Amino acid sequence: MINNVLAVFAASDKMSDDGEIASVMGFSGFGKKARTFDLEAIFEQTRRTAIERSQLVLDERQKDDQMDEEGESSQSVKSSLHAPRDKAAAATSGKQESESSSDSGSDSDSELIGPPLPPQHTAQDDDDEDGPLTRASGSTAQTDEEEDDDDGEAQDDDDDNPVKKIPDTHEITLQHGTKTVSALALDPSGARLVTGGYDYDVRFWDFAGMDQGVQAFRSLQPCECHQITSLQYSNTGDVILVVSGNAQAKVLDRDGFNVMECVKGDQYIVDMAKTKGHTAMLNSGCWHPKTKEEFMTCSNDGTVRTWDLSSEKKHKSVFKPRSFQGKKVVPTSCTYSRDGKLIAAGCQDGTIQIWDRNLSVHTKFHCRQAHIPGSDTSCISFSYDGRTLASRGGDDTLKMWDIRNFRKPVNVATGLSNNFTMTDCCFSPDDKLLVTGTSVKREQGNGKLVFFDRTSFQKVYEIEVTNASVVRCLWHPKLNQIMVGTGNGLAKVYYDPLKSHRGAKLCVVKSQRKERQAETLTQDYIITPHALPMFREARQRSTRKQLEKDRLDPKKSHKPEPPVSGPGRGGRVAAHGGTLSSFIVKNIALDKTDDSNPRQAILRHAQEASDNPYWVAPAYKQTQPVPLFAEDSEEDEEAEKEPEWKKRKI
Repeated sequence: MINNVLAVFAASDKMSDDGEIASVMGFSGFGKKARTFDLEAIFEQTRRTAIERSQLVLDERQKDDQMDEEGESSQSVKSSLHAPRDKAAAATSGKQESESSSDSGSDSDSELIGPPLPPQHTAQDDDDEDGPLTRASGSTAQTDEEEDDDDGEAQDDDDDNPVKKIPDTHEITLQHGTKTVSALALDPSGARLVTGGYDYDVRFWDFAGMDQGVQAFRSLQPCECHQITSLQYSNTGDVILVVSGNAQAKVLDRDGFNVMECVKGDQYIVDMAKTKGHTAMLNSGCWHPKTKEEFMTCSNDGTVRTWDLSSEKKHKSVFKPRSFQGKKVVPTSCTYSRDGKLIAAGCQDGTIQIWDRNLSVHTKFHCRQAHIPGSDTSCISFSYDGRTLASRGGDDTLKMWDIRNFRKPVNVATGLSNNFTMTDCCFSPDDKLLVTGTSVKREQGNGKLVFFDRTSFQKVYEIEVTNASVVRCLWHPKLNQIMVGTGNGLAKVYYDPLKSHRGAKLCVVKSQRKERQAETLTQDYIITPHALPMFREARQRSTRKQLEKDRLDPKKSHKPEPPVSGPGRGGRVAAHGGTLSSFIVKNIALDKTDDSNPRQAILRHAQEASDNPYWVAPAYKQTQPVPLFAEDSEEDEEAEKEPEWKKRKI
């Protein structure tokens, strides 16, 4: 404020100097004058306005309190409640009258400027000031506070119980195919779901574009005749990593078009670090959680490789798991930590090996006997806080590890059958539950989705999904919906209308569209803009009327011909056996006439043809003259009697 005042004084001095210069130079001025402000008047006006507003607020509050008071005791209590406020108001007014003695800081503290405080807040302040007298009169407020406390405790109980947060009240079923759904992926926004299976297909599902029919809008086979092992969207959701049974991973865009394909390495080189890519089938893959262009794959060639989306000719770095004897070990699953600084791999010899992302030679954490040797570790997953690691083993166990003490597991759950090398385990969005699926043999029970409490590691909930194994499970933190892939070609989505957001809720509210049988014109409309009006074809305004007309036309509507009654007509025969040959055979068998003499067979119709002419004779009946035939002469009779060799040749 002081700086502003100084600036105004400096401007006024400058203006006076400018005026003197203008008078000396002989002209009126330098242009428009700057506006001057009386700061003291502005401060005084603002202070008076604040005092008036505060006084009005206090008067209205006193009127409301007087109207609400009932009884003398309540009136006395109310007066005691407002006594300090009146004193404060009187003190405030006294301070306001002494303008010169009070500075700006004390005025701002004493004046009541702004909207009034809510009544509950003021009552609590008065209770603190006046003591037990006002507490006795405020029993109703205490009861309200107790009710609020009870509601808060109930909400706290719901928050403490993570089972009530599981969204499983409703479900929808997506029919991927008939074989195992071995891969699931949801983009970060939760708008699109991608499923892959043993049938080599990758299907795209759009929740916002589907109706109750829940049909995929695109299906393709990006890796030809290789089973899909893993699918995952990048952290930006613009590309998808596709890992299949071949040695080359692919990256597709959101619509399924190819963006990148990793190079294949040289299988005749012994040192896998010297090759540019994998030389054996892939087992798993995932994107870096922070760097959007980096992803990782693991393969049966005994390596874990990181790749850069911009350079597909060579891998970025290589990590080689080793056994206790230093031999090559096949990694079956791999993942990044939540911050992207660690790379973890579960191996076939039962070990879990973790590297620093920048140090690819020696492991940072190494557990030798995490699972039974020879069992494929199907999944490893980091918790959201980054301190806990969960591993799903092929030895029917689920284990939880603390990275800070990686020698032995924190908790172990047994009896969880696992028949697939890609069975998932994941943490709930609040990091309090751990979820995995169980496998069953064909027609020997139902596959289940099992929930474990992270602290006690007790099984707190389970969902029977279907009569097949539960292979993939995914709990999306933004949608709060659980996606499940099963062994019979189904992908199920579990959700709660109250706890979940968007996702499956978008498509279940849309009724299924009825397919129109004929939505196009029956014949093509040829546009001839330069034709004469007499030859120009009229444009069809409505397809409905045209369809109705075409329906009445037997040729355009392809009306089937009615069955033949009688002997047949137009080349068609009646149902005497269904074929023309059978009809002919039957007529020949029933024909009693003797056609050994063809002349007699033809002439037997001569009398009927002459009596009832049908074809040629009726047309010339009026104009045809009477036919005259030549009579036989004697010469002709003699010529017939002569032998053949004496006849004259004509």
